[in-house]
Amino acid sequence: MLLIIVPVIALTIFFAWRYRKSNTAAKYEPDWDHSTKLELVIWGAPLLIIIALGLLTWISTHLLDPYRPLTRLDAKRPLAADVKVLEVQVVALDWKWLFIYPEQGIATVNELVTPVDVPVRYKITASTVMNSFYIPALAGQIYAMPGMQTTLNAVINKPGNYEGFSANYSGAGFSHMRFQYHGVSQSDFDAWVKDTKAAGGSLDRANYLTLEKPSERDPVRRYGAIDPALYDAILNRCVGEGAVCMNKMMAADAKRAKQQDNCETPAPTLSMKNNDARRN
Repeated sequence: MLLIIVPVIALTIFFAWRYRKSNTAAKYEPDWDHSTKLELVIWGAPLLIIIALGLLTWISTHLLDPYRPLTRLDAKRPLAADVKVLEVQVVALDWKWLFIYPEQGIATVNELVTPVDVPVRYKITASTVMNSFYIPALAGQIYAMPGMQTTLNAVINKPGNYEGFSANYSGAGFSHMRFQYHGVSQSDFDAWVKDTKAAGGSLDRANYLTLEKPSERDPVRRYGAIDPALYDAILNRCVGEGAVCMNKMMAADAKRAKQQDNCETPAPTLSMKNNDARRN
């Protein structure tokens, strides 16, 4: 703003002084009405400012894209090219949070643990209604929607205990839909995974259907083993026995539509064949 305001105020004072009535040396041009140079200055400066602000907005907006893989751990430390990203699958239930660690083969309810300075890719979905996954100390909120998957790439830089919750109203138990997020060292994370595995308990499809039922103020639960295909079944809404997965249903619909389009294409008639023969 000052790039515009300061020159305008300075020129206003200059013109008032330069063309005052008592200044008989000032050039008098009553028929003057246009100057290309002045037009370029008047319109060029605001245009350049708009272009600069547009570029800054475009760049910063894409840098904040939660789907974009991280390129640095913080403002001073770039991310190594060979770093291994930790994957956590997040499922918003009524009214609790399920966290699945596919590579570690464990799962937790209302407890999220990740190592400090390790990039994490969160794959987020919901079981019934839309929620919003939000850890204020970590990153912005990302919606969790049934039958859809959203993504958040984030990293925690300081060890500590933080609070996470749903930032989107989802029914009677919404107020208590909270969980604890722990940022720990890599060694502590490895020990936690080992203890969780040793504690036993398995999260298969039958146990998930029980867990999915609405409940409030659920305590922390840990599962030492999981069904590897559970998250995909939740995402495609086919956990229950006999349910058809959405991705298979959509693939079948697309195949059927393609076959129908092929059937509607008119077959070449005898006259069309004769015309082709004549042209040849």
